[in-house]
Amino acid sequence: MDKILDILQKYYGYKTFRKGQEKIINSILSGEDVLAIMPTGGGKSLCYQIPALCMEGITIVISPLISLMKDQVDTLNTMGIEASYINSSLSVSDYNNVLKNILDNKCKILYIAPERLENIDFLNIIKNKNISQIAIDEAHCISQWGHDFRVSYKKIPYFINNLDNRPIVTAFTATASEEVRQDILKMLGLVNPKVYITGFDRENLYINIVKSSAKNKYLLEYIENHKSENGIIYAATRKEVEKIYEGLSKRDIGVLKYHGGMSNDDRKTSQDKFINDEVNIMVATNAFGMGIDKPDIRWVIHYNMPQSIENYYQEIGRAGRDGQKSECILLFSPVDVHTQKYLIDISTENISRKSIQYDKLQQMVDLVYSNSCYRKSILEYFGETVDVDCDNCSNCLSEGVIIDKTLDAQKVISCVFRMKRNFGIIMIVDVLRGSKNKKVLEAGFDKLSTYGIMKDYSNEELKNFINTLISHGFLDIRENPGARGSFPTVYLNKQSMRVLKGEIKVEFKEVKVAKESREKNELFEILSDLRRSIAANEKIAPYMVFGDATLISMANSYPTTEDEMLNISGVGQIKYQKYGRQFISVIEKYMSDKNIDKESINKNEAKSSKEDEQFFEVDTDKDLYELLKKLRAKFARKENLPYHMVMPKNTLKEISGRYPLELDQLNDISGMGPKKIEKYGQEIIDTVKQYVEQNDIKVEWKDKKRKKLILDGESRKPKEIALDLLNQGIDMRKVGNDLEVSVSTILGYVYDYIKEKNELHFKFDPTIYYCEDEKELIEESIKKHGEEKIREIKQSLPDYIKYESIRAVIIEKYIS
Repeated sequence: MDKILDILQKYYGYKTFRKGQEKIINSILSGEDVLAIMPTGGGKSLCYQIPALCMEGITIVISPLISLMKDQVDTLNTMGIEASYINSSLSVSDYNNVLKNILDNKCKILYIAPERLENIDFLNIIKNKNISQIAIDEAHCISQWGHDFRVSYKKIPYFINNLDNRPIVTAFTATASEEVRQDILKMLGLVNPKVYITGFDRENLYINIVKSSAKNKYLLEYIENHKSENGIIYAATRKEVEKIYEGLSKRDIGVLKYHGGMSNDDRKTSQDKFINDEVNIMVATNAFGMGIDKPDIRWVIHYNMPQSIENYYQEIGRAGRDGQKSECILLFSPVDVHTQKYLIDISTENISRKSIQYDKLQQMVDLVYSNSCYRKSILEYFGETVDVDCDNCSNCLSEGVIIDKTLDAQKVISCVFRMKRNFGIIMIVDVLRGSKNKKVLEAGFDKLSTYGIMKDYSNEELKNFINTLISHGFLDIRENPGARGSFPTVYLNKQSMRVLKGEIKVEFKEVKVAKESREKNELFEILSDLRRSIAANEKIAPYMVFGDATLISMANSYPTTEDEMLNISGVGQIKYQKYGRQFISVIEKYMSDKNIDKESINKNEAKSSKEDEQFFEVDTDKDLYELLKKLRAKFARKENLPYHMVMPKNTLKEISGRYPLELDQLNDISGMGPKKIEKYGQEIIDTVKQYVEQNDIKVEWKDKKRKKLILDGESRKPKEIALDLLNQGIDMRKVGNDLEVSVSTILGYVYDYIKEKNELHFKFDPTIYYCEDEKELIEESIKKHGEEKIREIKQSLPDYIKYESIRAVIIEKYIS
């Protein structure tokens, strides 16, 4: 363990491991095969690199990504680690040099593409070497269920099996459903593997899905607000990439492009400029980004909806790899669905593969239309049990103003109804705006009562409004393959008729584009310039010198000694020896020029960091909390709902400790969305106002925004609290009541805990949660669907079988 921590500090500059890394590394060093599912940016590469440095012999890393190989090898070489790569980008002389280094034992870690496993020259040299580990990156590529299936990955098991001495085999991926995990284990032939799922959550990423067609306007406004930040714009097609690139270039915005239609040299030039901070915006298809280990990407915008949740989560995972707050925005319009269907149709002739891709596309569409927490939906897709909303996505945060558009929606729906036949959006817009278009007049649409009733809208505004109605499910749009020109047409649905009859309202949130979140710091900019200069001299990417988070720490704490510098996360012994004195000199000069007293500055920084950090601390006012509980009980009785479904108790506690006195302030309270504010808001505000006046409390309201709520000093998640209480011997139903979650949810926590090979420290008898006749039915369904698919299992069973019974049967096999 000392050796591992020494390597971590010396080469990587970290004192502690991230979640799951230590267990994975220990398993590998114990000689066990490993499958690790870790989120993008979760530190997968470190999990096989540190064992590689600890073990005798060479580690071979198999990756499909040329860009990743160069990136990783450059980073390792910068840290003083002997690493090389072999792929199609190498010249003959460079390739021969790598082979010579392997022969001379001057290569500790070797990156190769899977296609290289068939090369005779390579096989002849490598078969006589001591291979300690074969690490397979992007392991999901071996599965047809995977979102990025590669035929070349099927060669890997043959290569491993033909080696004289089988090395440790490790497999890593960021996005893998249960089917994909089972495929990886089976097809790679992992021997008694340890499976680690460290969790998919990236808490620093704000997820924002904008259902609107005014994409161009949003994009321009966003870029204007984020000029100094690094960002990626993803588009579905090469044509769309070119269109966005040209539009931004014409406005003198520095931008790069990357897609499969460009030459290798042009793509490489674009990628290098982006990595080296020469230009900070990249517009690209999904061909760009896999393996790009640039840690300081502050935002990712999807101009079109991706084809699957796996694709989406992998692509947004390129933001904020340094752990700093970053934003992920999906600009959705219904046309995106048709584009992706077309791309699926032309991508494969394999019916089975096509069916899988269609299913994944529908799951992505379901996510977009979901009204619940986006992060929660994504994590549940990957099999994680989540019971609390994230308060860091656009569904959780009620940002923007709710506008009633019911009357305008009725005008549009009425027009579609009166036109009798189904037409495209352009024709509907022409009728509503009173166009003298020949086709409009020939069809007699100028005689309709809806002709010209929306002249106050511009052509583009009305088109955007109709697309927004479609996005929210108030109208349908369908392809018409048999129609001339094969254009999509607009249809009415059940929701349309409910709007027309006034049964439901049409309310849209007016989207506000966020401002750049990073505060400017003069010393940070000076240190960035030094980093850029060093990187240019060494011909490496700036972040390979130090990441943004490391520079921010330097700029805030002013390290001027070796010990202080080594105390900065990201500064290891090797990097200090190479760069430390240069950065200290710059910091000392800055402090001298600005007449800065470090001791007083550090005191102020410590104080302000508590206020301005990512945390927002609230203490419950117990008396007000009791009043709010009674109010909640009244709401629950009126609607015949369980208390927690009206409002969780933590929402009541937060209200009691923050004293909101205006309806708008409830938007900043966790668990209070627009509908709840509309239903309960005024009575809550009245109760708080009365309490504040009676107790003569002076209220100073502060916005929480995206900071993490710490309630009564408790920063743990419900899962962690529940397991702690259970370990203390508290009854499971009491724990559920205290946390206001179901027994099924608590059992889900227990399942996650024991599946990670942890031991239970409390007595647990699963048989009390099911009858024997239920057990047989449940076990049959588990065999059919797999234990991760709780929802499918429940749907296949009789209604009387509860979720808690299913979870208990699953848990029993782990503890029996």
